[in-house]
Order: sequence, then C-alpha cells, then structure tokens
Amino acid sequence: MNTKSNTDQNASPQRQGPLTDLKVIEVCSTIAGPACARLLADFGADVIKIEPPDGDPVRQMGQHVGDVSLYAASILRNKRSIALDLKSEQGRALAFELMVQADIVVENNRPGVMERLGLGYEALTARNPGLVMVRISGFGQDGPYAERPGYGAICEAVGGVRHMTGDPDRPPARVALATTDYLSSVYAAFGAMAAIHSRAQTGQGQVVDVALYEAAFTQMEPVVPAHDKLGVVPMREGSNLPSMAPNSSYPTRDGAWVLIAANSQPIWKRLVSLMQQPELLTDPRFETIQARGLPEHMRAIDAIVSDWSRGHEAAQLLALLHKAQVPSTLIYTIADIFKDPHFQARQMLQQVPHAQLGHTTQAGVVPRLSATPGGIYRSGPNLGADSFDVLQRDLQLSPERVQALVASGAVVLPSSSV
Repeated sequence: MNTKSNTDQNASPQRQGPLTDLKVIEVCSTIAGPACARLLADFGADVIKIEPPDGDPVRQMGQHVGDVSLYAASILRNKRSIALDLKSEQGRALAFELMVQADIVVENNRPGVMERLGLGYEALTARNPGLVMVRISGFGQDGPYAERPGYGAICEAVGGVRHMTGDPDRPPARVALATTDYLSSVYAAFGAMAAIHSRAQTGQGQVVDVALYEAAFTQMEPVVPAHDKLGVVPMREGSNLPSMAPNSSYPTRDGAWVLIAANSQPIWKRLVSLMQQPELLTDPRFETIQARGLPEHMRAIDAIVSDWSRGHEAAQLLALLHKAQVPSTLIYTIADIFKDPHFQARQMLQQVPHAQLGHTTQAGVVPRLSATPGGIYRSGPNLGADSFDVLQRDLQLSPERVQALVASGAVVLPSSSV
C-alpha cells in the first residue's frame, strides 16, 4: 500500500508571512470558506483542509486540463489536504483531534451540521477554550432564515444587491463572478484575526458568525440611511455609478469601451477642457456634482461624452485622458490583463509549480505587507495528498495505524488529479 504523501510534488519554499504560528482546520466546500482559508494560508497559516472522500465540489468547478481543476489549483493553494469520511466514527474522531489542536476552525456548513457530527463549538472548546471558530453560512447561525440554503447569488438578492445590478429597462442581472462569496471570505478572515487578537488579551476563543447576505448587504451602506430618511428606493443604473456623472463606459471609434470617471469638480473641469466644450461648465444641469447626479441630467451628460468619445480610437482617447489627468481606463479582458505591465510589476500574475501541468498562473497575494508579506509556496494539492503526513506528523499515528484507517475507509490517500 502506498502511504507516501505527495507533498513533495509541489516542492517549494516554506510558509511565509505573519501567520506562520497559526494552525487552521478548514471544513468547507465551494467558495466562501475555502477562499477565507486560502487568505489565511497566503499569509503563512498552516491550513489543513478536511475533504470528503469524493473531494470538495470546487474540484469539479471551472475549467479543467484533463482531470486537473485549474480553480482548485488556486483556491486550495498553500494548504494541506486530508480526505476523511466524516460519516464514519473514526473519521469524525480524527477530525475532532485535529480541530482541538488548532487555533482556528473555518466551516461553511449549514447551521447545526457540525453539532450533529460532534464537532460543534461547545464540544471543541471543552478541550481547547482558545479555539476560534469561523462559521460562514447563507443567513447566519440564528434568525428565522438560518436553516435556508444560501449560495452567494441567493444572498445577493436578499441583500438588495441584485436589484441594483444591471440596466434599468431589464430584469436584475448578476456579475458573472462569485463576488459575494469573496467579499464574505474577506470579512471572515478579518473576523478571525480580530478574534485571535482578542484571544491574546483574554485567552478565550469565540465564534465568528459570517452571513453571506449580510456581507452583500454591507455594499448598500449609502442606500440604508437614504431610504430611512427619504424613502428612496434606488433603481438599477446600468454601467453608471448612482448619482454620479460622468462615470460610465463610453464607446470608441474602433469598437472598444473606455471607462471615464470624472467624479469631482476639478476632474470634471479638466474633462470639459479636453472636450473643448466650455459651455458645459455654465450649463445649470451640470454645474455641480448634485446636479449632474440627477437621472435626466446623467443621461444628458453621458450622451454628450459618448458623442465625443466616438470620435477617437481607444488608444488615442486614453492617451488624451491620461495626459489631462482624468481617471480612465480601457475595459480590460483577461487577455488584456495578461499583457499589462502593471499586473506583472505588482506580481499579480504568478506562475506556481504544478505536478501535472508544470505550472499554473494564479492571482497574486492581496494585500501587500511591506515587512511580513505573504506568498504562494505550493499549488492546490491533490485530494488527500497530505493524509499520511497529517496523520503521522500532526496526530503522531504510526504507519500501521494509518494503514488500518485507510483499510477501514475512514481515510483516503492521494488520488492522481487535483
């Protein structure tokens, strides 16, 4: 029986960053939870991902090269993977022992699942009072909707974000990215660090309760007081920034789109000077930020800027705007990003070694710390790649005991793909 970990397949420098003293156990699937744990791993935390025998569903998402999930190679990076059958008593016992050794447990199951497995916060903190448990769910750990399943798209709708997304004459749209999941993952990682900071003062851990709908709702910050005091129910603005113009995507002669953001008065004046239309400065519809933000005035100014932008090719237009110090950019595709020198200079496109593919290119580490930066030291491991390593090194089990656990089905050793 092959009981060797394939950790060496992703050989690379050791963990780095300010969190190298923290051990994290991840019991998560799909996006928000794994993204939170990936943030912690990027800054040095030792993250052990507990996966079911058939793996995290994220391994089936996104594009693949053969059997290799490119998404998993990135969102599971810097982690160790152990495959445990939590339906088995032995699997749950192993998970429990790993968790009570940890500083942080990250889970994104429905409320009550961890308790039914015997892995709830109360059970774990009876052995480890300093444990921080990060709980990510659609609607939080309590309240009338707590039991509802809640993917990011559902929670965007409940949080008011979907109503605000798209064009006003069309049904609510969505961004074709997991924006709410990633926003929630940042809140979860921030909460984990706040709880660890508190533990340093009190010695006690706590629960960090992150609800996806609440993370989505935080984007409605300016809308909440406006509705309370004025009864405003804002409508979709398309590519515009609500109550701010000109701030939109404008067409060019060669079929491209350029985003121009003339938000402040000085920038507006510079744009008007560049357009050589000084009469706009004395037009009462456009004299102030508030005036330009009225819906009918926004439509008027956008039409004027669009007529002007259509007279230029994108490269020429951008050169003029940059010289005039008007914030603007081409609307990038991913192909544009791969060619852009700023992304390269800021190390936002990093080639990470990969056992099967040679390397994958992944988004770099955010944020950048000047003294204790994070890093990417290994690609997302194969399912169960580190099962043997974790059981021997972290739980100090003998090879014979590991083999018995594998034979029982409680533990799964490496598969051949990510």
